[in-house]
Amino acid sequence: MFAPADAAPDTLVTTYLHMTDRSAFKPCYLNAPNVSIAQMKGTDVAFYRFLYSEVGKHWRWRDRLLLSDDDLRAVLSQPGVSVHVLYRDGVPAGYVELAQQGETTEIAYFGLRPDFFGQGLGKYLLSYGIEKAWEGGAKRVWVHTCNLDGPHALANYVKRGFSIYDVHHQPMPARYQ
Repeated sequence: MFAPADAAPDTLVTTYLHMTDRSAFKPCYLNAPNVSIAQMKGTDVAFYRFLYSEVGKHWRWRDRLLLSDDDLRAVLSQPGVSVHVLYRDGVPAGYVELAQQGETTEIAYFGLRPDFFGQGLGKYLLSYGIEKAWEGGAKRVWVHTCNLDGPHALANYVKRGFSIYDVHHQPMPARYQ
């Protein structure tokens, strides 16, 4: 299993990618009867915190953990926000969170729990999220990743059809160190 470095780098490098034409989408789906994806129909803050914590703990995800339950519930209850959970053998393996605003959909959060790395589930879940964004009427789908995310994140986005449109460098924020 991949283990991130103990210390964060000095610089946070954030890469912004988008897809502006559905024809650029290169999906990769699995044909696995023991794998399913279900949209959360309600706002379950405790379950969301579990997913966020488990998916993000190795990548220093902190932002959503800093929110109160009420603030997080407000974010997740916004029109256009949806959370889709990947299950393998009935066990939550990861999730993708979409945030649609008008004709633009952001893949706000996406990832797998560490026990599910290396099984092709990441490209499958990402493909599902992108497909849902296009089905929801998006004219543009975008995502950002950084050098604290998994080592294959950027390559997965590019392989699914995203193109880089901006890169930001900044000193590493204290909350990620």
